[in-house]
Amino acid sequence: MHERRMNTTKTVLLMTLLTVILILVGNMIGGQGGMVIAFIFAIVMNFGTYWFSDKIVLRMNGARQLNQSDNPELFQMVQELAGRAGLPMPAIYLTPEEQPNAFATGRNPEHAAVAVTQGILRLLSKDELRGVLSHELTHVQHRDILIGAVAATIAGAISMIANMAQMAMIFGGGRSSGDRGGSNPLGALLMIIVAPFAALLIQMAISRSREYMADEGGAKISGNPLSLAGALKKLDQKAHEIPMQTSPTIAHIFIVNPLTGGGLASLFSTHPPMEERIKRLEALAYGRSS
Repeated sequence: MHERRMNTTKTVLLMTLLTVILILVGNMIGGQGGMVIAFIFAIVMNFGTYWFSDKIVLRMNGARQLNQSDNPELFQMVQELAGRAGLPMPAIYLTPEEQPNAFATGRNPEHAAVAVTQGILRLLSKDELRGVLSHELTHVQHRDILIGAVAATIAGAISMIANMAQMAMIFGGGRSSGDRGGSNPLGALLMIIVAPFAALLIQMAISRSREYMADEGGAKISGNPLSLAGALKKLDQKAHEIPMQTSPTIAHIFIVNPLTGGGLASLFSTHPPMEERIKRLEALAYGRSS
């Protein structure tokens, strides 16, 4: 519970910091008018993401909705776990990917969907699959899909405005709209360069924080932290062995990162280190403080 409160507080602070960066970018580049433009970008992008992101994500991954007759055991499992979580029964989708993975999407618990890949149904035991599905249902329960979408679109708005300002400076002879308002051109240039980078790092940190919470919640819903830990070990190994054709922009929605990479790539990872996730689940199972 203490860990969950800390992660919730961290998410609030990071979301606030993202909003502050958005305001600063708009103000530095275009004064009060730039701030208004920044907020309009954020509102429009968030509205579109809120209503249509689930359909877009499912289509991008070639997911098809399953009927109960397609996989009665899977339906029964999800129905039981959703009941334990106090959630409505989500739609269930299957993607043709051989890499074992899973994700949840949807704007709220009443319009949620849980998707699994072909590979995960072949790889995991029943208890391990319960842990994975419970993890995804926790994302639905905590409205992480909405939080992640808002973070992504604010970060996207920051990058878009910064890119527009950069183009304006290049084709405007080195003068930005902020120069006409008396703003420091060097400060504006620094903001254009640094702000998108900072926004991306904050977005990644928010995603990692929510993953820890989903692991903890999933372990409690399934009643077996070690099964989820075992599933994560298998999924992480297979993610390095079996490539997945998916967009980096939606990598954060999967239970394990479907796109592998080392070195600097870990800095921009949407997922926490797997060793730490497993360590926390084991501590939860054995009643230790992580």
